[in-house]
Amino acid sequence: MLKKITNIFVFFCLIIGITSCSNQDILDKNEREWLLQQDTISVAVYAYYPPYQFINKKDSIDGILVDHFGLIENKIGYRFRKKYYTNWSNLIEDAQNKKIDIVLEMQETAGREKYLNFYTKFFETPFVLVVKEEVDSTLKLNDFLDKRITVPKGYSIDDYLKQNYPDLNIKNYPDDITCLLKLQSGEADAYIGGKALVNYLIKSEGITGLKVITEIDYSYIPSIAVTKDNKILNEIIAKATRTITDEEKQEILDNWLFDVVKPFYKKPKFWIISSITFFAALASIILIHFYLKFKIKQRTKELQIAKDKAEESNRIKTNFIQNISHEIRTPMNGIMGFSELLKSGTITEEERQEYTKIIIESGKDLIHSVDNILEISVLETKQSKIRFTPTNLEELLLELISEYSSKANEKNLSIELDHKIPKEKSTIITDQPKLYKILSGLIDNGIKFTHTGSIIIFSYLVQDYVAISIKDTGIGIKPKDQDIIFKSFSQSEKEISKNFGGLGLGLAIAKQYTDLIGGNISFISKENEGSSFLLKIPYTPMQNNAELATKKKEK
Repeated sequence: MLKKITNIFVFFCLIIGITSCSNQDILDKNEREWLLQQDTISVAVYAYYPPYQFINKKDSIDGILVDHFGLIENKIGYRFRKKYYTNWSNLIEDAQNKKIDIVLEMQETAGREKYLNFYTKFFETPFVLVVKEEVDSTLKLNDFLDKRITVPKGYSIDDYLKQNYPDLNIKNYPDDITCLLKLQSGEADAYIGGKALVNYLIKSEGITGLKVITEIDYSYIPSIAVTKDNKILNEIIAKATRTITDEEKQEILDNWLFDVVKPFYKKPKFWIISSITFFAALASIILIHFYLKFKIKQRTKELQIAKDKAEESNRIKTNFIQNISHEIRTPMNGIMGFSELLKSGTITEEERQEYTKIIIESGKDLIHSVDNILEISVLETKQSKIRFTPTNLEELLLELISEYSSKANEKNLSIELDHKIPKEKSTIITDQPKLYKILSGLIDNGIKFTHTGSIIIFSYLVQDYVAISIKDTGIGIKPKDQDIIFKSFSQSEKEISKNFGGLGLGLAIAKQYTDLIGGNISFISKENEGSSFLLKIPYTPMQNNAELATKKKEK
């Protein structure tokens, strides 16, 4: 289906391309370059001579010669700057003084030929004598020598009458409509104007009581006039007018002078709209096809990623469950095994103490594992609550040092505290159990993953937060694991579980607790050189009980 659509699209593109190639530029290279450099070529428009040029009901310029000049602009691919006139005498004066380049409509006369060239005698219409209805229809122009005849000032008919009928009593007015109204009102006895113009004005303006009685021996032949001084502009207009066919001229005349009804399928507008609709529909089908294809690929990729994540999550959870069973079974085996040995009556006092110690340590490990499982479950369900209480940081850190000293000594590690917070600022408002859990997890990891060296705890104030850093000289964190160490069940490497034990939840719990109390945790680590974890929590000094009550209320 898509292949057929593509073939149709290519076919139409070829047709358009062939058609476009056949429409060659009618101007030569020099003419085109000159025209592109011009932006002030002016065309004089006198919109008071319907149906040739006039202001329509929408207050825009319309008419036969306006359409004709628009065709010329299309032929040469250029839009001229229009200069509108309301007084014909002013237009003539500007043309003589070379203030305009082109006149849209003008009758050729001997006087005007001195400064203008004329092109495209579009059509010819005779001048007619218009009088009131009661006047004798057999009268001729010579019968009006003692009458008042009105014509627009500066028109070619005005020049013609003054030259050929010097005895006529001619009254000039600004335009043809004014002349007709003067005749209708009785201020003039006759009016002379172009036949097509007279018929159009009488009909469109609703002027009554007038009639045409005769034609005179002079016709109106409108042309496009171009100033003589501009040779290249004359050549361009001449070429453009020569390319206008008789069919194009007739179509313009038919649109204005006759009620010609063409079948809808013969109108250019029909084919333009049909072509645009067809190509728009074709383009839409192609775009929709590729869009759907893209969305299918995108969705397939998303589903594959989701599937991979789900499988990875299941694998991690399976490993975690297996690890849980190992972490619970190991201390339970120790408790059960050494408890059985204690029942034996053959052991020495020294052995009894050793067995008892192992049972106690195994019980602590078991409780630690169960606590971690319970804590991560509460955190995952978003049910953990925060309880702010006064907390002495120095005492808390010393307590942690005391708790983990024996564990560090067993591995010949030193554990040190560098507390730089003044005593008077050491008591803050925070969730003490959660802070204790965070720090104990970090210290426990430091001892667990360090074989030689030390664990150093730094504490200090920086602006509006407390900074606590735990630095070790352990095995460090591999680069590939550094993005996931704060995620639940992230201890996926079997060798770590085998060598060091644990559920891989300590850092996940520490991260979530840190977020709950409004802090931030980060680290830097280098494999085989050690790690340094930095905990930042808001510094809220203990001031009075009212402040503490307010914080509890807010939470």
